Amino acid sequence: MTTALGDDPGTAAARATDAILADTLDGTDRGVVVDSPPGAGKSTLVVRAARELAAAGRPLMVIAQTNAQVDDLVLRIAEKDPELPVGRLHSNDPDPYDKALDELPSVRKSAKAADLAGLDVVISTAAKWGHVRGVEPWPHAIVDEAYQMRSDALLAVAGLFERALFVGDPGQLDPFSIVGADQWAGLSYDPSASAVSTLLSHNPGLPQHRLPVSWRLPASAAPLVSAAFYPYTPFRSGTGPGDRRLSFGVPSDGSAYDRVVDEAAESGWGLLELPARHTPRTDPEAVRVVAMTVRRLLDRGGAATATAGAEPTPVTADRVAVGTAHRDQAAAVRTALAALGVHDVTVDTANRLQGREFDVTVVLHPLSGRPDATAFHLETGRLCVLASRHRHACIVVCRAGVPALLDAHPSTEPVRLGVTVKFPDGWEANHAVLAHLAEHRVVWRP
Repeated sequence: MTTALGDDPGTAAARATDAILADTLDGTDRGVVVDSPPGAGKSTLVVRAARELAAAGRPLMVIAQTNAQVDDLVLRIAEKDPELPVGRLHSNDPDPYDKALDELPSVRKSAKAADLAGLDVVISTAAKWGHVRGVEPWPHAIVDEAYQMRSDALLAVAGLFERALFVGDPGQLDPFSIVGADQWAGLSYDPSASAVSTLLSHNPGLPQHRLPVSWRLPASAAPLVSAAFYPYTPFRSGTGPGDRRLSFGVPSDGSAYDRVVDEAAESGWGLLELPARHTPRTDPEAVRVVAMTVRRLLDRGGAATATAGAEPTPVTADRVAVGTAHRDQAAAVRTALAALGVHDVTVDTANRLQGREFDVTVVLHPLSGRPDATAFHLETGRLCVLASRHRHACIVVCRAGVPALLDAHPSTEPVRLGVTVKFPDGWEANHAVLAHLAEHRVVWRP
């Protein structure tokens, strides 16, 4: 396991990357696993590894989990190495890839893997690769977002490559399955388990590395996110206290909205606490508070400074996001924002916000107003995603009483033999995050 927390951030990250590439290019193991915290440069690592393998004369396939991820990797590789031949294997859907790829002369697109044979790099989704047959195996593969890939999807493509680099974030949401998988729980071939967990259960001796620095999360956020969600693979911020600054051209009007915005600008975190109450999932009052917080954030003319000495950048609507647990909550927030004249803020669920980053995020806490604490709302990855999308500040809107709710609803999940216990569990992570947010609380009154 690569460890380098004693170095300065740049040296630590470079040392970890060198060790990963050495095992990938020169090692003999069939797999190399890389754990990455939020914003540590997973895509940068994938692009660099792909280019170095190609430069060494080793053709490779790249497996991502969504079409958006595939297109993003193609664009990144083309930007770094415009002459490198890249194949984009796509589906037969009417609009199967980002049309920006049509402007890249080095990129060849096809729905048939045979048409892309001989190219240095071929990239597609796990779902598309799972239908590829009758081709010579690639010497190498890179699996991006490997913790979001189910083990049955890995089994479907395992015959297409000889060696693979698996890169992913263990703190994010678990792979999604639309059917129950209780009958396989505890078995080594549980198809609902992540590709990485199944790979390591069968090959415990594979090299494992981690990226030790988050370049996204500020110094105010990395210690909390690391301790709450990555206790066994700690990381730190690539910036120090005071390097990132968030300032406003319009002074506070004294409202709770402005006070929590100022608190978040100063400390990196803000909790806007509503009165305790059991509410519908699309709590109208909480939705209005979220929308008004965003409106005031934009009205005050925020400016974000990324590093010491850098020029401030305006915090415009496209640099702000709202995160929710459910799609109907996101829809309600969009409607409320539109009524306030705000249209370009990203509003989506944790599942859809994975992998993205913004200057400021406003989060509707998954347990706000709930009468119970279900497994869905306690899933560690959901809160981790919501709390780790920001570069400067995160504001959480939540009704009071969640710590008491957690204490009244301890985990009732059955204990199964052979199943690795995920630590920390959602109960502990929620308590840790809420305890920290309590230090930055602003009470909202109707």
